[in-house]
Amino acid sequence: MTFQTFLPDLLWEPVVRGALVEDLGTGGDVTTQALLDPEQPLQAVFRARQNGVLAGLQGAQLAFSLLDRRSAFISHRQDGDRIGTGDVLAVIDGSASTVLAGERTALNLLSHLSGIATATRAIVDAVHGTKARICCTRKTLPGLKAVQKYAVRAGGGASHRYRLDDAILIKDNHLALFGGVSAALKAARQRAGHLMKIELEVDTLDQLEEALAAGGADAYLLDNMGVETLRRAVKLIGGRAIAEASGGITPETARPIAETGVDVLSLGWLTHTVKALDIGLDISG
Repeated sequence: MTFQTFLPDLLWEPVVRGALVEDLGTGGDVTTQALLDPEQPLQAVFRARQNGVLAGLQGAQLAFSLLDRRSAFISHRQDGDRIGTGDVLAVIDGSASTVLAGERTALNLLSHLSGIATATRAIVDAVHGTKARICCTRKTLPGLKAVQKYAVRAGGGASHRYRLDDAILIKDNHLALFGGVSAALKAARQRAGHLMKIELEVDTLDQLEEALAAGGADAYLLDNMGVETLRRAVKLIGGRAIAEASGGITPETARPIAETGVDVLSLGWLTHTVKALDIGLDISG
């Protein structure tokens, strides 16, 4: 199954342009300038060197088209596809100066984002057959939030909050400063508009029971709870709100956690510590 997703060029371009500017410096690719005719035509092939899930082709294409609109980037696969070692992912035709200058930016994006998509799909597969959705969090690398969350979607996952203004999420620090669950929920309801959701992070069943007695939230972030505690929390919520498990979830623990009946598993490591997928670019002509 391929999970279709889309991100406008407007959101890709600042990331790609910034990476190119950072890489080219003030003098450009001096190696190519010294050794080759910059206008020499070149064709290169992107190939997978590992099995995984593809993400980032649009960014890779922009790495070349921003350097030269005449370059031709032909995709052989699409983001969200499962790929295997040796698969041809795309072909780039352009001048030597364009292909070699854009190569590293294109590969960095493809490898990093495909790593995120691959890790996400592994968790999605692990919980298949349960109702649980897999979500990433705001634990993204600065400047890469849009494309990292895109890669999660390509892997079959979804996003938690994108920004601080998406929803009200009352965490332990808020509770410590404000003075308790009931008061915090009351203040949040007074501030929230009719379309804004309120989520409350709880560490214990006592906190959850207090929140439910106070009128409840739209969702509960069940933080670092064991499987049996999660099962009891889901029973207490009783379908009145979204139950979200978070904290230390791994590919090995995802299935047992999903089987407790939670609606969402949120994993910060999908975007902040995932391993890049090995993808290469080989000159073919």
